[in-house]
Amino acid sequence: MPLAVSGYELSLFIHITAVMAGFGATFAESVMFPVALNLSPRHLPYVHRLQLTINRYFALPALLIVILTGVYQMSEGDWNYGDFWVSGTMTIVVIIAVLLLAYFIPADKRLQPMVERELADTGSGEVTLSEEYQRAARNEGIAGSITGILLVVAIFLMVTKPGL
Repeated sequence: MPLAVSGYELSLFIHITAVMAGFGATFAESVMFPVALNLSPRHLPYVHRLQLTINRYFALPALLIVILTGVYQMSEGDWNYGDFWVSGTMTIVVIIAVLLLAYFIPADKRLQPMVERELADTGSGEVTLSEEYQRAARNEGIAGSITGILLVVAIFLMVTKPGL
């Protein structure tokens, strides 16, 4: 028996799956750093490597899929780019793309070797992380929290479609 699924429904499924798979893992990033730091600062290089991998190979491809399927859905649905829920969501997607490409990925590329050097300098002794590293890591955590809130707002806008 053939599946009775329209192209729009398939696109919606792919869109939602991309959000779940691509951005779901980024929510776990908010606990990676504190858990690693609580265990031992020596785990922090792994955290930065993992965040870099998640952002490169999950979040960025998911973002592309979300954009492509969203554009397709706009062309097939009875939607208008001027609707607040559409323009608001698209603004959020652009902000997240800029953050991923211009902030998160470069930050982890910079923080991983920074913390590796600091750990190497301490040898087997007690680890004291530099103020520069701590500030940069704290800022990344704040930016990650804001990005998570933006993702939730985007989902709210797409589900409720305020103004319709």
